[in-house]
Amino acid sequence: MPGKNFDKLAPIAAEQQGLVTAADARVAGIDPHRLIDMERRGTIERVDRGIYRFPLLDARPELGQLAQATMWADRRGILSHDTALDLYDLCDVNPARIHVTIPTSYRLQKAVPRLYAVHRRDLEQGEKTLFEGIPIVTPRRAILDGIESSLRGDLLRQAIDTARMRGQLRGPELARIRRRLRERVES
Repeated sequence: MPGKNFDKLAPIAAEQQGLVTAADARVAGIDPHRLIDMERRGTIERVDRGIYRFPLLDARPELGQLAQATMWADRRGILSHDTALDLYDLCDVNPARIHVTIPTSYRLQKAVPRLYAVHRRDLEQGEKTLFEGIPIVTPRRAILDGIESSLRGDLLRQAIDTARMRGQLRGPELARIRRRLRERVES
């Protein structure tokens, strides 16, 4: 039977696709070592160093994996590039890896899992948002990332058209993005 630590951490995990970190435990006033105890009892599962999953709260495992990718780099990761385009359903991209952008100043102290494609960029506040509680770049930034990373032109045109139809791109910004795509294709 779960105890008081579970009761304190469950609401946090519910907002983070079933995941909590040692830092979350500290903020909740719980010694992070209690997470190890909870794991030993089978209440939670360790998914990575300092990251634990509450199986009862993991309603959408595919989103849990994406949330985990943003937590992996000490919560500095933001879903981007093909992963963001796919989550927003802007085009028919099928990413083979989870694309995560981290700040240029962040120094990785651990190996990058093969499942992750790590990009470095200092994002402006207006380029970040949340998707079901998971940090992600805006649709505009995702399209720009696709242009910069040489994603296929047909997928980018599809993403631009979808974003335009949804009202996520319009006016001068839409014209700038189309111009950047043309410049990339012509070069």
